[in-house]
Amino acid sequence: MAQDPPLPDIPFHAIVEQSLAGIYILQDECFAYANSTWAALIGYTPAEIIGVHLSRAVPADFLPEVLRLYHLRLAGTPPSLRFVTRGLHRDGHTVYIEVHGSRMMFRGRPAVMGVGVDVTQQLRNEQELRASQEQLRDLAAHTTRKLEEQRQDIARDMHDVLGGMLTSIKMDASRVLKRTESDETRELVRGILGLTQETIDAVKRMSEALRPSALDHLDLSVAVQRDLQEFSQRHGIAHQVHSQEMSVRLSPRRALAVYRIFSEALTNVARHSQAGSVEVHLASIEDEVVLSMKDDGQGFDPASLPRPALGLLGMSERAREIEGSLRIDSTPGRGTRLELRAPLL
Repeated sequence: MAQDPPLPDIPFHAIVEQSLAGIYILQDECFAYANSTWAALIGYTPAEIIGVHLSRAVPADFLPEVLRLYHLRLAGTPPSLRFVTRGLHRDGHTVYIEVHGSRMMFRGRPAVMGVGVDVTQQLRNEQELRASQEQLRDLAAHTTRKLEEQRQDIARDMHDVLGGMLTSIKMDASRVLKRTESDETRELVRGILGLTQETIDAVKRMSEALRPSALDHLDLSVAVQRDLQEFSQRHGIAHQVHSQEMSVRLSPRRALAVYRIFSEALTNVARHSQAGSVEVHLASIEDEVVLSMKDDGQGFDPASLPRPALGLLGMSERAREIEGSLRIDSTPGRGTRLELRAPLL
């Protein structure tokens, strides 16, 4: 039975030539060797590429950087390096290659041996994916803006139209109450007045939920404090708020984004945290608006959240729309902390 050949007898040259990765040797800034894969990558045959200078294989604007890295590796500092480079195909088009080069001795003199893989299609796919993601973000931002515009229109109509109609009903009922002498009618009208006032109050609440008037006429901190008071009354969760007027008044777009993130976070506290208290800080620090929220609830493991977690995703997208950053830290049993930072202008 024949035995496997000892290691030195394995035909390494054949293995290199058949490799799917490009393999080359550079010496004196020229190709001293290249297998078929590498040569074909830039439009040559293995025989044609011998002696070809790097300037014919690298775009002119990138050549100084490639030569710098080549001489660094030749000097052994660092001894090896992996990076993505732009290569110049013989017909003039650009190819992107991930290379890993190391210093070696070739025919008695220093050289650089490298392994390269064509990543042009991979990078193109990544660019297309990033472009698609950016388009989706733009679409989401556009949808959010349109939704806010619709909310504002509905809130205005509810306040002006419904509010006006209900106020007219209340005034008419009040006149009837003054003029009637029937106890039965008086009792009926008092009921109508009470129900009308409840409806007016409900319309105000819904209108405020759709578009907080404090954002248009007052400061963001006023809307935050008002909502926290109502939140505590509704859910029995204590609150502390530390806020200050912004050193620079936020634009309506930024103020609304911060407010929506705050509202979503407050909703999450009510729905999921089982917290006894929540603490909110709102301030302008240097050139940023900073919103931080902390509850003493049950917390959660971020890794265990279902994908996608739409509420958190929505907050992150709103933060991105105002060039901000959103960080959420939570540990089971130790509550949740949220911090939003965004430019004031």
